[in-house]
Amino acid sequence: MKKRCFWVGNDPLYIAYHDTEWGVPVYDDAKLFEFLILETFQAGLSWITVLKKRENFRKAFDNFDYQKIAKYDDKKYENLLQDAGIIRNKLKIKATISNAQNFMKVQEEFGSFSKYIWAFTDGKPIKNSFKKREDVPATTDLSDKLSKDLKKRGFKFVGSTVIYAHMQATGMVNDHTTDCFRYSEVSY
Repeated sequence: MKKRCFWVGNDPLYIAYHDTEWGVPVYDDAKLFEFLILETFQAGLSWITVLKKRENFRKAFDNFDYQKIAKYDDKKYENLLQDAGIIRNKLKIKATISNAQNFMKVQEEFGSFSKYIWAFTDGKPIKNSFKKREDVPATTDLSDKLSKDLKKRGFKFVGSTVIYAHMQATGMVNDHTTDCFRYSEVSY
């Protein structure tokens, strides 16, 4: 039996996410935005809750198309508030719309959101060597710095904990524990 990170559990959705996505470096702007939306909605909730609603989010938010989301009007906002398939949090929905607008501003300034965000790690993943649950931090000095910069650019729901989770999910940091079979698979 494969050894996985402590947080995975037995849910097949969680296992698939861990085994194929979590910690794999993402340089594609569309995928980075998808994770940003999902992490925004996860704030204060469990990740499995968001994963189980991921396809509903995909449908509700036009396949995570930030260009479309940036143009959402009050009618679309109200429709999202009525969508039982997603997490219907007024502030998180509003944040998703404004974050899409700010995402495009970052793209204009840096050429891509990927160039902007990966500059915080000099363009390559940070390989950690955590052995057990207690070793894995919820935030770091780097997530504090990135969070502060995103907030300065107008992003919402991007506290340091959310941003560190984003960094983990998109492979900016390899936080698979050293005994996890994925640790060496996502190390470059």
